[in-house]
Amino acid sequence: MDINVFRGLMTIVLLLAFLGIVYWAYSSKQKKPFDEAANLPFADDDENEKNHNQDESSSLEKNKHE
Repeated sequence: MDINVFRGLMTIVLLLAFLGIVYWAYSSKQKKPFDEAANLPFADDDENEKNHNQDESSSLEKNKHE
């Protein structure tokens, strides 16, 4: 087995792996998980905003009692 045959086989294997990854990434089964992952940074902001609003309301209540 010549080194060039090995290189040719590796090229074919890597091309098939690349095509498999592209197929997986663009398949319709992956759309929902990818959309959820794309919105994760915004979900964190929503949670922080809710916590911040709760903290403000609790501090206002504390000020009323003082």
